Amino acid sequence: MHSHLLPGLDDGAETVEYSLDLLRALRELGFRKLIMTPHIMGDFYKNTPESIRAALEQLRTAAAAAGLGDVELDCAAEYYLDEFLGHKLADGTEMLTFGGDKRYLLFETSYMNEPLNLFETIFELKAQGYRPVLAHPERYTYLYGRFGEIEKLRQDHGVLMQVNLNSLAGYYSPAAKKVAEQLVDGGLVDFVGTDTHHLRHTDTLLRRTLSQPHMAKLRQLPLLNNTL
Repeated sequence: MHSHLLPGLDDGAETVEYSLDLLRALRELGFRKLIMTPHIMGDFYKNTPESIRAALEQLRTAAAAAGLGDVELDCAAEYYLDEFLGHKLADGTEMLTFGGDKRYLLFETSYMNEPLNLFETIFELKAQGYRPVLAHPERYTYLYGRFGEIEKLRQDHGVLMQVNLNSLAGYYSPAAKKVAEQLVDGGLVDFVGTDTHHLRHTDTLLRRTLSQPHMAKLRQLPLLNNTL
């Protein structure tokens, strides 16, 4: 429920051919449904529900032609918490969610700077019937050394947590690995995702992540992925 396979939309796959390469790699890893989530970020990635759905249909057609039609393909988005997201909420702009009527909405923040409007945005998302899902909480350096703040986001503010699988292999940093392990140990992981942008991600998942000790612990958690 978090990957960047849709072609030509963000910093993930640039072409349909590369999208198919990524799709093949994820299929070989056992995935049979992908909810792909391109970035929507201010003036940088100005994707819309219409452009994302068009790319989804393009990839579905190509996947079927390539013999990959047994993998169910769907889309949502990864929203960056910025002023433009606030404008979308204020204007009632259509937001791409996943999970059907559960209306899960994936969002991210700056990696280094704590957003001043974090709690205001979470409140507004929930007020409009969305269920906010924080993408890769283990990667935000402003939360390092403040694990209690992550716990409060989930327990007191109802924010669901999505961990990147490759964080458990130390792909991003030793600090991200430590926080990911803490989240698993604390039973605070609601979703896992590959956050696949390129074949380095799928290669790491196959060669390093699946053998990590915390993968066994992760499998024991009541993850919501299989409910989608």
